Parts: sequence; structure tokens; C-alpha cells
Amino acid sequence: MNTISADSGRVQDAPSNNWVYRVLPRALWPYAQLARWDRPIGWQLLLLPCLWSVALASGVSASAGQFSFGRFLFHCFLFTVGAIAMRGAGCTYNDIVDHDIDMEVARTRSRPLPSGRVSRLQAKVFTVLQALVGLVVLLQFNTFSIVLGILSLAIVAIYPFAKRFTDWPQFFLGLAFSWGALMGWATEFGTLSVAAVLLYGAAIAWTIGYDTIYAYQDKEDDELIGVRSTARRFGENPRPWLIGLYGIATLLVLLSFVAAGAGAVAYVGLLIAAAMLTYQILVLNIHDPAQCLALFKFNSIVGLIIFAGLVLALLLRLI
Repeated sequence: MNTISADSGRVQDAPSNNWVYRVLPRALWPYAQLARWDRPIGWQLLLLPCLWSVALASGVSASAGQFSFGRFLFHCFLFTVGAIAMRGAGCTYNDIVDHDIDMEVARTRSRPLPSGRVSRLQAKVFTVLQALVGLVVLLQFNTFSIVLGILSLAIVAIYPFAKRFTDWPQFFLGLAFSWGALMGWATEFGTLSVAAVLLYGAAIAWTIGYDTIYAYQDKEDDELIGVRSTARRFGENPRPWLIGLYGIATLLVLLSFVAAGAGAVAYVGLLIAAAMLTYQILVLNIHDPAQCLALFKFNSIVGLIIFAGLVLALLLRLI
């Protein structure tokens, strides 16, 4: 990994040619880094379960003759804005909580807070501003969805502390990052169903799997400072765990599709996604941080394939 100079304004684990550094004035770089705008993979992975759920619910609405294409697009837009805002707020909050830990980890030492480019007060204000954007998005939905969205904040608040008391902080990340699998369905129907709950469980298992791969980048530093993770828990042989996690995720998505009566094309998308998950397990080298990061990012394509299958199934149902 390349060394980042102290006065470069960049962080060790972010691509230096990102649009943030080409478009935004330098004074805003630290805030963009706190929100991870220079690393869109996070909000993409947060958004994908939302999109799965919206598309799956829309397929049910289409079967009942109640589908609205305008509502579908509007919900996708709202979830995109909400995912960017809430992922940014969550990351900023996480950086505030992990300020001392980040100073001890080589990959995170150059982030805005440990490097001193942003104060804790500034970070807190920025967290609130991003959360307000998320609140505006949430208020566009029905009452049930608003309450459901507010309930997720308890998990979001706990997650940054999970690495201090459990070997499974990725499970708490999964609970938070997968909440959209419930929200998409709720915004369409004002209630939940077995299909939505199964999709939520699938997204949790998927999240634990891909974030375990991500965590192997920090395994050595985590061991030195006592931070816990599934990467440390699984040790040198994560493949059986990943087979189980990705297998559970695939099975639960399949059962969710069955429960919702998803179209045949959706199953084709799931099959392709399952093959891509299998590929990750086969090629994984936990001692290669660059490959771990690449495989982690690869999951955005996996999620898009599942979404594309659902959208195609929806369109065929409308023809």
C-alpha cells in the first residue's frame, strides 16, 4: 500500500484519483472523507437490499394490478439519497467513536479525525446535518416505514461498539446495513411479510460474508490493539464460514423469491449471483489486502445482478 504524506489531504485507504479530489475545494475534502463520498462502495452496498426489496414488492403489486412505475422510480431515488446520507452519517459517527482506535491502525491513521484535519465538534455537526437529510427522505414514506426506519437507529448506534465486546461485529453491521430489505417492502405496502423478513436475513448473511473479507485487511493491526472481528474469529481458514454464510444468503433469497412469487428471470439473476459468490470463496487469498478489497467491492456487482433479475422479471410481468 502506498504511503500518503501528511500534507496531501488524502487518506491511506482511499483512491487518490476520486472525483472528490478533482471537483471539491480542498477545504471540503475532510468532510467528504468522513462521509466516504470518495468510497461509494459503502452506500452502494447499503442501497442494494433496499432496491431488492422495492423491486420484489413491486412485482407483487404488478401481479395485483396496483403497480406504479412512477412510485417505483421515486422510491428508488429516495433510497439512493437516503443511503448516501445515512451511510455518511454512520461513517462519521463511527469515526468519532473509533477516534483513538483509528490512530493506532496504519490504514486509518490518515483519516480526518486522527490526522487532526477535522475536530470532534465539526464531525458531530456534520453527522447531524447528514442525518437530517436522511430524516427528510424518511418522512416521504408511510407512517409504518417511518417508525421502522427510526427503529433501525438503535442498531446503528450499537454497531461501532460491537468490535469491543464480540467477535461478530460484522453481524451488527449486517443488522444495520440490511435494514433496507425491510424498508423497501414497507414503503410499498405499509407492512412486512415473510418474503421481506427472509430477504433481510439473506442480506445479513451476505453482509457478514463480504465484510469478513474486508476485515482481513486489518487483521494484524486488529490483533495488536485488541479489536475483535470475524476475520480474527475465522483465522486462517475462513472458507467453510464463507461457504456457510454465502450459502445461507443464497438460500434465503431463494425462499424470499418463492414467498413473493418472483418471476423466472429473478431466479436466473440469483443463480448468476451465487456463481459470483462462489468465485470469491475459491480465489480468496486472505494474505493479499489488495485482493481482499477488490473482492469486497465485487459484491456491488453481485447485488446489482440480483436487482437486475428482479427488475427484468417485473418488466416481463408488465408486458
